[in-house]
Amino acid sequence: MSIHQQGAGPAAVPADEELRQRAADLDREDPLAHYRELFIGTDTPLSYLDGNSLGRPLKRTSADIAAFISDEWGGRLIRGWDEKWLNLPQATGDQLGRAVLGAAPGQTIIADSTTVVLYKLIRAALAAVHDPDRNELVLDTGNFPTDRYLVEGIALEEGLTLRWIETDPAAGVTVEQVRQATGPRTAVVLLSQIAYRSGHLADLPAITKAVHDAGALVVWDLCHSAGSVEIGLDSAGVDFAAGCTYKYLNGGPGSPAFAYVNARHLPSLNQPIWGWMGRKDAFEMAAGYEPAPGIRGFLSGTPAVFGMLAMRGTLDLIEEASMGAIRAKSEKLTAFAVEIFEALLAPLGAELASPRDPAERGSHITVDHADFTKATVEALWDGDVIPDFRSPSGLRVGLSPLSTSFAEVLHGMAAIRDRLAA
Repeated sequence: MSIHQQGAGPAAVPADEELRQRAADLDREDPLAHYRELFIGTDTPLSYLDGNSLGRPLKRTSADIAAFISDEWGGRLIRGWDEKWLNLPQATGDQLGRAVLGAAPGQTIIADSTTVVLYKLIRAALAAVHDPDRNELVLDTGNFPTDRYLVEGIALEEGLTLRWIETDPAAGVTVEQVRQATGPRTAVVLLSQIAYRSGHLADLPAITKAVHDAGALVVWDLCHSAGSVEIGLDSAGVDFAAGCTYKYLNGGPGSPAFAYVNARHLPSLNQPIWGWMGRKDAFEMAAGYEPAPGIRGFLSGTPAVFGMLAMRGTLDLIEEASMGAIRAKSEKLTAFAVEIFEALLAPLGAELASPRDPAERGSHITVDHADFTKATVEALWDGDVIPDFRSPSGLRVGLSPLSTSFAEVLHGMAAIRDRLAA
């Protein structure tokens, strides 16, 4: 049953005709519009506003996985490890670095979950500081829960002090805040490039420089930015970065994360979770651990081969389309979402909990209203309109540039208006 069939009354009011025409014009002029048809489900009436949590699968993914099962796993069996699979984490990491991260080869690898990768990177960064007086970890109160919990645990393990940056929930961390929070006692700073709630886009190059000016190292969480904004890790001199692959990279539920380590750190760095795949010769089975050289030393256990299959299709598309074009569409999508918000939701008392300048946000916006609850989202989901909820009263509208149309954004946000007006 759709929302419009639930006796909501005002749900019968059509969306503003001017907005409908705007959506049609934007879709017609969109140079990336043809990519939408490559994704499963985009030919249905469903409005998917949660691509920043879990991306749609590509249609080719079914064939890719079937071919892998029949030809590689079924055909080559264990020979597949020597022939291809052992090198997949670094080969896929290099493609990710090239297409998405702005990273030269040999610095990115696919492994583990984001939580485990962040733990490895933070512990490795702490070990690389070599200064007992630098005993502070800096992070912000608006960071994703995993990041906060993880750093709290590491501080407890290592007897370190946490220095918190208090952030505006509708914004994110600024360069000036980082300068004020860092100094001679700072060891490592952990920040997200895009705030998971507000969508605020941090100034990664300037903040990285501010951290380095304080003599510290920085770890960036790129979960909401990989595949939605241009990043430029190498050009910014970033030390370490991690991120997931199931959002804008469409790797599927639980697809493995990635780790980036700047080449200047690799010769002298050790990560704390030693496993056989991170050893210099995994099949030597010898006593004692000797890390593999370079980024491969950041592996621990057996690579998640299945988890890398789907994301490779999206990486191919990103290389074809270019991150510059993807970012340009992302800005247009969120700008249109804000335009719809102003016309349909603000008159009902909703508030925009995201930056208004498209250049200062990622590919999602958050709308707050006292009447927004988990039940609101459940009702929308029942009507095939899928945003997500962020406590205490926010709906996130996540827009994946390769698979989202402007008409889809309008359809979904009009349904949110109808629900709020009911």
